Amino acid sequence: MDDSVILRDEAQTGRDTVGDLTIDWSVVCHVGRVREANEDAALAQPGRYLVADGMGGHDSGELASEAALVTLNEAPVGEPFDETRKAIASLLADAQEKIGEFGSDTGRRAGTTTTGVILAEGDDGPAWVAFNIGDSRTYLYSQSELTQVSVDHSQVQELVTAGYLTPEQARVDSRRNVITRALGAGMTEPLADYFAFAAVPGDIVLMCSDGLDGELEDAEIASIVTGADGDVELAAAALVEAALEKGAHDNVTVVAVTVSR
Repeated sequence: MDDSVILRDEAQTGRDTVGDLTIDWSVVCHVGRVREANEDAALAQPGRYLVADGMGGHDSGELASEAALVTLNEAPVGEPFDETRKAIASLLADAQEKIGEFGSDTGRRAGTTTTGVILAEGDDGPAWVAFNIGDSRTYLYSQSELTQVSVDHSQVQELVTAGYLTPEQARVDSRRNVITRALGAGMTEPLADYFAFAAVPGDIVLMCSDGLDGELEDAEIASIVTGADGDVELAAAALVEAALEKGAHDNVTVVAVTVSR
């Protein structure tokens, strides 16, 4: 498996050209203050920007997040939404099969969450197809407002949706780390949610593992992105630094992306 595209334990910034779009991106992936191993990983390839948060222990989690991202790097860029969604679903099934073959010294099954965006062609021009499995998140920062695009696949999110918990209660609930969907981890099939939105110049797409939103509330994330004034490198670095200052009890990974013409 070619892992040369995987970013882990590093910070990297780049610029891609896809069609008539220029895409500036920045990745910061940090082990955090508590964990010994980093099971998070990120991918930033032209038109493909993704985060995966592995689970199952050191080797298994790293292998699972790597397998997910290497496989998803085959997703087509610049295709219509429906074709992109179908391709992602097929690749997630391939990744599920690969991850299912990994063993574990601890007996825990390898698995990973994943979220990200693939550049597609919408009805009115370039658009992002976002998807997620698990509780890694995709946000959109547009017109000075931060919106969570993805919906967490977690037990506490189900309780919030049903009205049994408030979002504030969910942040400290003992079940907050229990996810209901994943790639691998003994799940029967990879069931992702999909979202589409225009690739608007100046907007920032933000993807993160739960090591970020577990430490920072959405209002804090929005304030930091606002303070970066459109600079994705500054935004990603400042977000991870803020999580580290809060204790960074988990691995923390941020991918920030913006487009221009």
